[in-house]
Amino acid sequence: MKVLLSIKPEFANRIFDGTKKYEFRRLVFKRKEITKVVVYASAPVSKVIGEFEIGRILHKDLRTLWEETESFSGISQDYFYQYFQNKEEGYAIEIKQTKKYPKPLNLRQNYGVAPPQSFLYLN
Repeated sequence: MKVLLSIKPEFANRIFDGTKKYEFRRLVFKRKEITKVVVYASAPVSKVIGEFEIGRILHKDLRTLWEETESFSGISQDYFYQYFQNKEEGYAIEIKQTKKYPKPLNLRQNYGVAPPQSFLYLN
């Protein structure tokens, strides 16, 4: 099973160029059978640009999470702490095998859904 994540274009591109190996989230999906993430690059791109296999999902206090992921976070430490503002813990989804689509897909036409605020389960 797959989940669709809305990701800012700059970070989505870093996933597919290999400089971002962790996708950070305040909350994650609960279903254990999720093995892949479909990447929706949010505005101004507004397209599904690829997918990746999920490795581990880390759930830790912020200091530990940053220390374990910073080398391949694809973001600055300031951005990390700003993103997790008012949180004590966070999640990092490890990005394994990536697959960038040769042609970006339209979310409504190809999947029949609207852009999710955070994530959406796909069959």
